[in-house]
Amino acid sequence: MTIKLFAMLKHGRFDTAQRECLENTTIQNILDDLAIPPGEAAIIFRNGRHAAPKDVLQDNDAVSIFPPIGGG
Repeated sequence: MTIKLFAMLKHGRFDTAQRECLENTTIQNILDDLAIPPGEAAIIFRNGRHAAPKDVLQDNDAVSIFPPIGGG
């Protein structure tokens, strides 16, 4: 699977990474492995569609993770 991190989430991690997807891996497993605390992954896409942490991933999935967006 491909994991893409954006904005502050990639600091000290990576921009894009390829990872093997083990059976029953969820997006929450990825967040835990990357030490992304609850609330810091505000927007998650799986293959270009909104996704939830409980979603189970497949080996060919692309997951994009965004932090909260601020503006003013």
